[in-house]
Amino acid sequence: MPECRLRINRYDPAADGELTWGRRTDRWDEFTVPYEGTMTLLEALFYVQEHLDGSLAFRYCCRASICGSCAVYIDGRYRLACQTNVTRFEGKTISVAPMPHLPLVKDLVCDMTSFFAKYEYIKPWLIRESGDPEKEIPQSPEERKKLDMPIDCILCGACYSSCPSVWYQDDYLGPAALLKAYRFEVDSRDEARKERLPRFDNERGVYRCHTIANCSEACPKELNPTEGIQWLKRATVRRRIFGRWK
Repeated sequence: MPECRLRINRYDPAADGELTWGRRTDRWDEFTVPYEGTMTLLEALFYVQEHLDGSLAFRYCCRASICGSCAVYIDGRYRLACQTNVTRFEGKTISVAPMPHLPLVKDLVCDMTSFFAKYEYIKPWLIRESGDPEKEIPQSPEERKKLDMPIDCILCGACYSSCPSVWYQDDYLGPAALLKAYRFEVDSRDEARKERLPRFDNERGVYRCHTIANCSEACPKELNPTEGIQWLKRATVRRRIFGRWK
């Protein structure tokens, strides 16, 4: 039976003490996991937890690359553990670490409190100033196509973790929240442009992005938050100068 070797970054606040924001421990544990056929890294982590070390902590939920909970740093890249097959690393030791630059809770579990607070701040839901419609609001194929990219964000936090502006500016909203703002700005059914604009038209929002594009490279769903943020920048300028809201 083939085996894969895992090298997992470990952190236990009871044993290792408190860490400063974004820091990691130098403690790594290695495990050998047998597998048959195909096995995802998430399944390998379950094997470690169930058979080798019950204290291992990691996040998961859907196991189908939809919820984003199992995002980790695998061999120097942001990946979803449930989407990564161990056979692609055949003959290599797989390095598994929590997403960098985020507060740690334990082992592979990061504290996402700030991430979701910023996400909620931009009001990521459909808002109708004219009231609830009596029937569904139709969209043309062209209008729906604008949502193809941003609607697939699963809030895994990989883009947020990879963004240098997030590392050094605690109040920066980050690419995930701004991508979600873009998603509703281009939605023909949304009517909250004047209400939502002040939340990202400032130094805490779109102007803090320096188009380094780490977020687009890190995204496991191959989305482009940088593109969405640049669209928001252009929209804010048009609204400031010309008062154009569409």
